[in-house]
Amino acid sequence: MGRRLSEPGLRRHWQHLSVRHKLMALSLLPLLVVLPLLVAALVTWGSSAYDRLLITKVRSDLAVAHGYFDQVLSEVGTGTQALANAHTLHLALAAQEPLALNQELVQARQRLSFDFVNLYTLDGQLLSASWQDAVDAANRPSHRLPDAPGVQLQRLSRAELLTLAPHLGPRLNIALIPTQGAATSARSVEDQALVMLASFAVADAQGQPLAWLRAGVLLNQNLALIDHINQIVYPEGSLPLGSVGTATLFLDDVRITTNVRLFQDQRAIGTRVSQAVREAVLVRGETWLDRAFVVNDWYVSAYEPLLNGQRERVGMLYVGYLEAPFRQTKHGLLAVVVGIFAIAMVLAAWLSLRWARSIFQPVELMNRTMQQVQDGNAAARVGPLAQQDELGALASHLDQLLIAVDDKTCTLQRWGQELDAKVTERTRALAESHQSLQQAQAQLVKSEKLAAIGQLTASVAHEINNPIAVMQGNLDLMRETLGQHALPVAPELKLMDQQIERMRLIVTQLLQYARPNDYAGYVEAVDVNHALASSLVLVEHLLNRTHISVQRQWLASQRVNINQQELQQVLINLIINAVQAMPEGGELLLRSVNQTDTEGREGVLIEVCDTGPGLGAAVHDKLFSPFFTTKNEGNGLGLWISQGLVERYGGGIRAGNRRDRGEDSPGAVFCVALLCEASTDAPTVY
Repeated sequence: MGRRLSEPGLRRHWQHLSVRHKLMALSLLPLLVVLPLLVAALVTWGSSAYDRLLITKVRSDLAVAHGYFDQVLSEVGTGTQALANAHTLHLALAAQEPLALNQELVQARQRLSFDFVNLYTLDGQLLSASWQDAVDAANRPSHRLPDAPGVQLQRLSRAELLTLAPHLGPRLNIALIPTQGAATSARSVEDQALVMLASFAVADAQGQPLAWLRAGVLLNQNLALIDHINQIVYPEGSLPLGSVGTATLFLDDVRITTNVRLFQDQRAIGTRVSQAVREAVLVRGETWLDRAFVVNDWYVSAYEPLLNGQRERVGMLYVGYLEAPFRQTKHGLLAVVVGIFAIAMVLAAWLSLRWARSIFQPVELMNRTMQQVQDGNAAARVGPLAQQDELGALASHLDQLLIAVDDKTCTLQRWGQELDAKVTERTRALAESHQSLQQAQAQLVKSEKLAAIGQLTASVAHEINNPIAVMQGNLDLMRETLGQHALPVAPELKLMDQQIERMRLIVTQLLQYARPNDYAGYVEAVDVNHALASSLVLVEHLLNRTHISVQRQWLASQRVNINQQELQQVLINLIINAVQAMPEGGELLLRSVNQTDTEGREGVLIEVCDTGPGLGAAVHDKLFSPFFTTKNEGNGLGLWISQGLVERYGGGIRAGNRRDRGEDSPGAVFCVALLCEASTDAPTVY
């Protein structure tokens, strides 16, 4: 198994996805996850409901079979009792006429459809029986009479049954047939009998018993009874789909009469019930309502225990119907439902992807255009879009902004060329002047540049701020209009907010350098060591993500006159540049010492050293030029502005390589020279 992503890892992975992939994920997630879960739940519920209907059907079938079985048992009792009270039987018994008595029992057995009707003396001697013409008075078989009259379901041994009705012997000795899933047994023959047995006294007019009448129905191989039960429970046409209903009577776990077929015309008499059903019904006394394997196929089955007069479980009553037709129908219906949902899911996915494309395509076009502009293609534009919504309006405003920026850039370049021409002309005129005049000329050039940049920056700021405000307004309107629907593209909208704020910051930084008097801070005596410590605290979060160690050599004891916040801005910028020069880790050295410059002024020297690749010759020449950067991000104004801030207070910044200074360590070093007393040439604000 693959390594599982943590929650922060998943969040970072989601944030790096494109708008296209996010919208596709949001569009397809309900279809590929929620809808299949819904289909699975529906299929599960439908299958369960269908199975419950089948179980409900077989439960009602069992109730019908149980009712008829109890009715037959009751009819055995009422028929026997009616015969015991019959006047003709009393007359034959009183006349002591064996033939008439035998004839009466034979007619009663035929009329009531009993298997035997026997008449006994009060001491249990057989007087007459329906299964023979006469009873030898000298050799009358005896039988133990019941303690009380009534009708019961009884399990009798072979000897007990032959004592009651010898002619029923051929229906015993059922050969056991090996059955799949049945419990193991050493028996090979079932020779016991399951009998509906009724016993009632034949009494005189005063209620005194004269004899005992015993009659019953043998259930072993009683095909007429089981076929009649099956016909009542499952009449022709009651089961759809070609299913077949069956019924069975069990003695213990052996089928003693059934219409379940073992082969085409052979009934499954002698087969046994599965061990699972036997444990549930005969051992635990439960009613089985479930599918079960019956002989050679699966049936929706119902089993209930049969109890004798002593409330012992002696057998089972079973009804059930073939499951295969219902199972095939259920699977067919479920397949249709799954197919309908699959078609609906495909159509919904197609529509969702088409609608998602109308959102991410404009965003991709705008992002591609911005990338082309960043790569140097100033003529790149989004162009007209088919969308007339907020995204279309945003693309149009972006094109207007790019046109304005391109126009102002051309103007800036033209003015720069004109300014360079003027500077060159003045430099040629002052080439023969004294060194002080050269310095004045350099200061004049810088002042002229600052004035030109200030004028240009003010114009650019005015022209750029208007489309920036329009873009920001449209972004806010988009969030308000879309509401919760804007959440999938919230990171992209936030990125656009950041880029707009970045443009504002660039304009502000230009103004800050071009108009130093408008942005100069309050001068105070600053401890440079304290400023270095405060700057490290502010970039601590950046250092914690690297393998960079910090070395401190803070030896300076003098204070310098400068604005503390602006000094921190310069130091933080240099520290961040040093950290970015060591992506694989290294050592950051911060050093401060007292110094005296060439003019004898007291001050402090701050050095920021790294162990990165150092500064190349081409980079060193352009290091403090505006808009020059070696990184993929940033605007190239950091060192330019830092130099202006330090020079404002009479100081300066220089850069070089550590090896060029005779050090063993590789990397670059930036030196910030500050004065203890601000230069008279520097603007001081109190």
